[in-house]
Amino acid sequence: MPPTTAPETLPTSISAAILHLLLPYHRTTDRAPATLVEAFPHQLRHISEFVRVGAPVVFTLPGFPCKSPNPAKVLGHLPDRGEHLSLTFLNTLCTEIERIYPPGARMIICSDGHVFGDLIHVPDEHIDSYADELRVLIGQLGLHRLSVFDLRDVLGDLPHDTKRAFVHEHYAPTLDALRTEVRAEDQTLALYRGITRFLVEDTADHSGTRSALQRECRKRAYGVIQRSRAWGDLIAEHHPHAVRLSIHPQPIGAPKFGIQLLDAPDAWTTPWHSAALRRTDGTWTLMPRAEAAQLGRLMSCDDRPSHFEQT
Repeated sequence: MPPTTAPETLPTSISAAILHLLLPYHRTTDRAPATLVEAFPHQLRHISEFVRVGAPVVFTLPGFPCKSPNPAKVLGHLPDRGEHLSLTFLNTLCTEIERIYPPGARMIICSDGHVFGDLIHVPDEHIDSYADELRVLIGQLGLHRLSVFDLRDVLGDLPHDTKRAFVHEHYAPTLDALRTEVRAEDQTLALYRGITRFLVEDTADHSGTRSALQRECRKRAYGVIQRSRAWGDLIAEHHPHAVRLSIHPQPIGAPKFGIQLLDAPDAWTTPWHSAALRRTDGTWTLMPRAEAAQLGRLMSCDDRPSHFEQT
């Protein structure tokens, strides 16, 4: 008799092929990119769970919170071409998975603006408008493999401050525990410094000294990380089997897989902290609005600023 194939062989090979499609977009600060799926056991295991039962692979991606409040970085408070391109990329990635695995994949965009809107000084009405426009954009572009999940799906129409307090109280790590982690773990320290830098850069109307602003932003950064951790745990509670993606750089082998949405000068740049620039060769990149304005002309779509065209 010919040798029999182990029951796990086929699911494992398909799972590896699915994960391999993600590797070129791994967002990390590690010096060398990973080229082997075996370096990502968490993701491989979760993908295999879906493949084993023939179900669509579900990804959760916390992000797409709102636009930066600094007008030197973004074109306004609503999604623009940066979000358009990023959402299209994520939907295309799901389509690529479907080509090798017919049940396909779907991506849940876990919009987290309300979770820490008070800490990043963005009005709640701007956050609502941004999330609503994401849903409209997904529908207009026919991105059927994407959906949006936010605090309204969890806590309905409660006041925003009530929602934030609930999430923080029930899910956030203590400040002492987080401070200990920042001192002990390089990855958490890098995240803390990265968020502090964003908060400093996103503050457009500070009237005090630079050192006072930095002190304030360091304090707020701890709060942002606490709420982000809380949101991550809440997402895991509502979507316990999903493959966890992250907009932040993640080390190789981490439980979350950092994913790069668009070309950018560093691993921290996102569409909601920047503007999109189309280069003369047709490729796209992200950069602060003020820098993009020096390289190209502003373009509009539906009577709203959309992106820059390099000249």
